[in-house]
Amino acid sequence: MSSNNSNETEPWAKARELAARKLAGETSEPGESVDEKSPVEQEPAGEDGSGRKVSRQTVTYLSRRFEEVGLNPNKRHGQNFLVDLNLIQMIARTANVGSNDVVLEIGTGMGSLTGILAKDAAHVITVEIDGYLYQMASEELEAFENVQMLKQDALKNKNQFDVRVMDAIGAALAADPARRFKLAANLPYNIATPVVANLLRSEFVPDLMSVTIQKELADRITAGPGSKDYGALSVWVQSLCDTELVRVMGPHVFWPRPKVDSAILKIVHRPEKRGSVEDVDFFYAFVRAMFFHRRKYLRSVAVSAFKGQLDKPQVDSVLSAAGLKADARTEQLSIAELQGLCELFRKKLAEVLGVERPKLANQGG
Repeated sequence: MSSNNSNETEPWAKARELAARKLAGETSEPGESVDEKSPVEQEPAGEDGSGRKVSRQTVTYLSRRFEEVGLNPNKRHGQNFLVDLNLIQMIARTANVGSNDVVLEIGTGMGSLTGILAKDAAHVITVEIDGYLYQMASEELEAFENVQMLKQDALKNKNQFDVRVMDAIGAALAADPARRFKLAANLPYNIATPVVANLLRSEFVPDLMSVTIQKELADRITAGPGSKDYGALSVWVQSLCDTELVRVMGPHVFWPRPKVDSAILKIVHRPEKRGSVEDVDFFYAFVRAMFFHRRKYLRSVAVSAFKGQLDKPQVDSVLSAAGLKADARTEQLSIAELQGLCELFRKKLAEVLGVERPKLANQGG
């Protein structure tokens, strides 16, 4: 297993020392030695057939491991651990990991899913922001030489992945031209949307994503026109991918229990769909702008989106060319209609600005 340098070695060591003292105080008399293995370390673990330990992530195991170092799950980092082994394996099976696959996992946790993925993958890059979890998972995954651990946030900001994550993916893919890229993860709820949305417009687009996310988010991604969940994310993902809701999961399969249901979602990238979108970055910005005020009439939303770039008569001419009335609403339009409307606006903007590849005001660099 390879890893980046951790700046949290010292606090981790202190936590282990405190835990050891606590155990010594509870199980031995002063001056007596304590068994090298704590009750947590004696927790049974399976093997993957090659002698490498595979963590059996149970509530008992996790609670003891956290108690050992005097920690609790971090709510700020969205730490809800999946404790049903069958469901952890389902995430891996849905990813259909093969010997040519480079797999990205965001949220290593205790490394239970990581170890399962590593059995079949060419290379696993797993990212963990919490320094203590990073260290605990490092111990669990020590025997896996094809696992690369990164201790950091996967995202630079809400619109971009951290360059170190992208560099790691690029290097792993470059090792063999036959390699493919996939995402398999129990995603922290607080970063699930930017992870999925941004990977589809990143330098390395996954062939497949198998992710555990909030059920509400899964409903948004898979929603159709006219439904309450249909929005920019629905259109963006479905314009480039096929989506499948694999399994709905209640709070009881996580520790600690979240207050909402979750789901395993499969997202398969379709290059032929992507090829039908003339300018992917423009389309991404366009869809976000069109759903910014989803209840307003389409004309009003378009005028606002292209303010300073197109005037009202020019907006009206595009809507007329698309066969849309001014009182239409974005949420009523199909994905195909939105793609067609986007291309008409893109061409009109190119004509008005006199550039080949125009940008929306909210598109950024």
